[in-house]
Amino acid sequence: MFNVSKHLKYAFAGLVLFGASMAATTASAQDLKFFTIGTGGTSYTYYPVGGVIANAISKPPGSRECGKGGSCGVDNLIASAVSSRGSVDNVNAINSGLRNSGFAQSDVAYWASTGTGTMEGKPPMKDLRTIAALFEEHIHLVTLEGKGINSVSDLKGKRVSVDEPGSGTYVDANLILAAYGLKKSDVTAEHLKGGAAAEALRNGKIDAFFVVAGYPTGTLVELASAAKMKLVPLSGPSAKSLVDKYGFFASSDIPAGTYEGVAATSTLSVGAQWFTSAKEDETLIYNITKALWNKETRKLLDVGHAKGKTITLETALNGVGVPLHAGAARYYKEVGVLK
Repeated sequence: MFNVSKHLKYAFAGLVLFGASMAATTASAQDLKFFTIGTGGTSYTYYPVGGVIANAISKPPGSRECGKGGSCGVDNLIASAVSSRGSVDNVNAINSGLRNSGFAQSDVAYWASTGTGTMEGKPPMKDLRTIAALFEEHIHLVTLEGKGINSVSDLKGKRVSVDEPGSGTYVDANLILAAYGLKKSDVTAEHLKGGAAAEALRNGKIDAFFVVAGYPTGTLVELASAAKMKLVPLSGPSAKSLVDKYGFFASSDIPAGTYEGVAATSTLSVGAQWFTSAKEDETLIYNITKALWNKETRKLLDVGHAKGKTITLETALNGVGVPLHAGAARYYKEVGVLK
């Protein structure tokens, strides 16, 4: 005989469990936090590194526990790497609240936070805060064999892409031209990025272009395999004047073989760092910083990009000129990196 009361009891129990599950799901959805990381053009280094970090710090509801084949990120956090025009665009987006965080060159961020250097005359971005120093970026001045460009001075009268306004490359390219005695009117400036600049060089539409990125950068790897690419050195008294004037530049080499057929080249480097706003929650940034430096993230960084291996806790405060976010500082003090 069909036992109505028994089946009603089971049905009621099922509804209770379903309701509890729905309540938990709703609670998780309510707790869900989205966190954006402004990067750069998809052909350069910021974007793929940003993708690796976003993946590492994310842990959506229902993820497996850390150490069990699951994410060791921040509970209920979904981080995303957002393509952008680069350093200047990213600090502006953080300052305006458009993005939660972003990568930028150390020089650009310092000038933005203090209203000095190339940002002189603009209101200081007093809420800009550092999460971590990431990796070294090198200034690449790219041309082709046979163009007759052996130094920055040879760019006079040439068609040169200085990247888009809003990028750190644009800022540095103009500083370099000035340091070598060239005015903006001495070159025909184009504003191309990534693959577009490389294609324009190959097709003879430009004679050279600037890139500030961690080597090896994908666009240049492809260009060197398809054409006789050449890197123009940034060295001598003019380069030294930039190092002396701006504490963020350093003289550094791009090793031979980094790009197919390209000899070792002396150039300048600058630090790539991760920034956020002082308005971001302290506990959230603490947890994000902690997730950045756990052993599972280490594995992802080591295999995710050639520059990943150079992103280490030991160098997390190298060249930091913008104050640390309180949450990041808390973590670095906890692990003894910051006294």
